[in-house]
Amino acid sequence: MRILKAACVAFVVILGIAFAIRQPQLRANAAEGISIGVSVADRDGHLHVPDDYRTTYQLLGSWAIAAEDAHGSKEFHVVYASPGVIDAYRRDKRFPAGAVLIKEVFKASTSEMTTGTVSRADALKGWFVMVKDSGNSHPGSALWGDGWGWSWFDAGDRSKTTTTDYRAQCLACHVPARASDWVYVDGYPPLKH
Repeated sequence: MRILKAACVAFVVILGIAFAIRQPQLRANAAEGISIGVSVADRDGHLHVPDDYRTTYQLLGSWAIAAEDAHGSKEFHVVYASPGVIDAYRRDKRFPAGAVLIKEVFKASTSEMTTGTVSRADALKGWFVMVKDSGNSHPGSALWGDGWGWSWFDAGDRSKTTTTDYRAQCLACHVPARASDWVYVDGYPPLKH
């Protein structure tokens, strides 16, 4: 019984120390109104897609990816930011630590309507999740680097990434946006005044 009590006390002390260490960053982000990326990343850096992002995150914008035959679109990308990110970006012109971006990727369906040829989002293909990591939280992980955590999730499982190395699978698409912190900010009207 003494060993169990000692173990419980040790656990509470360790938990208290860990919380105290994290408090300054949590307070700073809370003061800025930033939702910390903790809800999408476990302590080992494994990401997942949060269940409530469509109702709790802010819409950044959407992209239509043109079809190869120049008839309509082949994909739609709809991008959300965790609460507080838009205001922080507009104020500081950078993404704050803990910012979460979630991109939904949909297959597009194109058809004729009275307004003309129209493409719309159809079947969900998956999600791309990025978490701003100013502190290099997971230096040994192949999913974290260049200031972000990066992961793709197929539509069938929002909790398990199929990404194994962000440098090989994610970074190449973001190279043109390197100067704007690897994010295509020009496509997001809410980030502009």
